[in-house]
Amino acid sequence: GVAVRASLTVLLLACLAVPAHALPPPCSSGVVFEDRNGNGVRDAGEPGIPGIKVSDGVQLVTTGADGGYDVPYEDGRTLFVVKPAGYDVSVRPDGMPDFWHNRQYHKGPALKYGGTPQRQPGCRHFGLRPRGEATTAGEFEALLLADSQTASVQDVDYYWRDIVQPLVGKHGASLGLTLGDIVNDDLALYPEMLRTTMSLQVPWLFIPGNHDLDFDAASDADSLRTFHHHLGPDTFAWEDDAVTFIGLDDIIYRPGESPSYLGGLREDQFAFLQAYLPTVRRDRLLVIGVHIPFFEEGARGFRPEDRERLFALLSDFPHVLLLSGHTHTQRHWYHDAATGWHGLQPLHEYNVGAACGAYWSGVKDAAGIPDSTMADGTPNGHARLRVRKGGEYTLSWHAARAKDDSGIGLHAPNVLRKGAYPAWGVYANVYMGEADTRVEYRVDGGEWKAMKRVEQPDPSLLVENMRDDLADALRGYDRSPEAEPSHHLWRGALPTDLAEGEHRVEVRAFDRWRGETTAHTSYRLQTATP
Repeated sequence: GVAVRASLTVLLLACLAVPAHALPPPCSSGVVFEDRNGNGVRDAGEPGIPGIKVSDGVQLVTTGADGGYDVPYEDGRTLFVVKPAGYDVSVRPDGMPDFWHNRQYHKGPALKYGGTPQRQPGCRHFGLRPRGEATTAGEFEALLLADSQTASVQDVDYYWRDIVQPLVGKHGASLGLTLGDIVNDDLALYPEMLRTTMSLQVPWLFIPGNHDLDFDAASDADSLRTFHHHLGPDTFAWEDDAVTFIGLDDIIYRPGESPSYLGGLREDQFAFLQAYLPTVRRDRLLVIGVHIPFFEEGARGFRPEDRERLFALLSDFPHVLLLSGHTHTQRHWYHDAATGWHGLQPLHEYNVGAACGAYWSGVKDAAGIPDSTMADGTPNGHARLRVRKGGEYTLSWHAARAKDDSGIGLHAPNVLRKGAYPAWGVYANVYMGEADTRVEYRVDGGEWKAMKRVEQPDPSLLVENMRDDLADALRGYDRSPEAEPSHHLWRGALPTDLAEGEHRVEVRAFDRWRGETTAHTSYRLQTATP
């Protein structure tokens, strides 16, 4: 009896030494497999795929001969597969590409919007589907959005009817990318934004913006927990036959400080880049997507030391394109030594216009959708990136629900006095225009003349500002933004020595990627006496 009691005592003490809430040790391994039936589950006979890269945003491993991987477990990180060229990823029930998994072994901090839920630490397998040869040849196309920035269910409806619905079934894209500020601080809108976006039926990748944060988080490290739960990793890579995408969160959140955030990269992101970039093929286009532009400096701009450090890692790549959002305007920027780029050619950054334009502001049209023209006169909409093998790419901007797709907005006076000094002009806002873009105009089919590039506010938006100022009541929920100098505006003086009556004005712009595009308007000459 004494021996039995002693044994029971030892067993009881051993049990007390283990916490009652202890979980089994987390699994750090899994298999990347060929998902032959497309159900996202590894079934009998579906082999593992060797040579596939798997990462948690810091560590990078490659699957073995059996498709197996082991990424040492770090609580709170998001595990993801680098989708390889020639494969598609399995699709989740919500339509999202099934290439990521949040590792949350212990309970995370309590956050207003839920953060990342605690989950059982089971092993995670990822399915890939081989593409046929017909789908891997030719041109790659991606849809690009920035700053959908919905603040309410009403805004989500605008986003659906203005941006998404017109594209459903009418695009040839293989990928979609949103460059931050998916919502406007209300993270409860993520599920609805996800359902709306995934109706485009294309794999979609999300990069976080400064309005996608858990603002009640105590640190930058915890500020994207709700984002991770709904939208996936804040660092990722995605490979296709002609292009490699890298998405990077570039919001450094600083709770309790002023400013509360700034642009930059974290040490863990540099660790991932240093591990991953040596594996990236040089004959493809390398696209780096962020939210805050690399060219933006100042209190909330991008830290110059981080930019130089990143550019040093990219300098040996012959084909690089930077994509950013955040500004709610649109422009092209070419980095050189002044901003820390020392490659052989200037480094192109395309700062993509906002899907929400100017935060869903302005007068509503007959469909009840706000005008939402941006402060530089660019209409809200989406961009498209097309890539060919060898690093060549083309970009285009498409205004939401535009009747024509010229990419040119014109403004001219309705009437001028015949014989007056020609002090009034036609203005052309060439939305994808650059400093060296050739823009010309002619009147009544005459000789083409060069228009002069001017950095001043778009006069069409100035008119809206004046209408808002002079109105006795609100014309919309929010006014149009105050017009600011545009980087893609051209002017040509209108002749007043022509016959009385109406005169047709044609404008043509020679786009770097689309070639010649045209638009037209008219004005009238009227005889007057003093």
